[in-house]
Amino acid sequence: MDKISYKKIVDRHKPKETRFMNAVIAFIVGGLVGVIGQFLIDFYSSWLSIPSQDATSYMIVTLVFISCLFTALGFFDKWVTFAKCGLIIPITGFAHSMMSSGMEYKHEGPIFGVGANLFKLAGSVILYGIVAAWFFGMIRFYFLGGV
Repeated sequence: MDKISYKKIVDRHKPKETRFMNAVIAFIVGGLVGVIGQFLIDFYSSWLSIPSQDATSYMIVTLVFISCLFTALGFFDKWVTFAKCGLIIPITGFAHSMMSSGMEYKHEGPIFGVGANLFKLAGSVILYGIVAAWFFGMIRFYFLGGV
């Protein structure tokens, strides 16, 4: 079988993806994550009398904890499969990627398993985030006159 006929067979049996519907679902789920985050900030600042700046940090820690807990329990993967970028783009996706990598190699022990593989996926996100921040910081420094 040549490559062209093989590609035709694969294309015929490949599931069709509706990008518009995926975008709508991601928009709604991402918005819900934002609403939950705002509720947590209001909860921490109003009901627990925590300053608003600190409440934001507590909100981030809470969302990271919840996504790690749900990943460990095994059903966050199903939510990510459904919501896609709605859960991957917020901080919950970062926590999910770290937790998934760590859990995948937990049988190899805490150092060579979890510790060595925790930043497997998240490491590239951190690296390119730092490089992009440096790059845009240099652009701002040179074109907007320093600090």
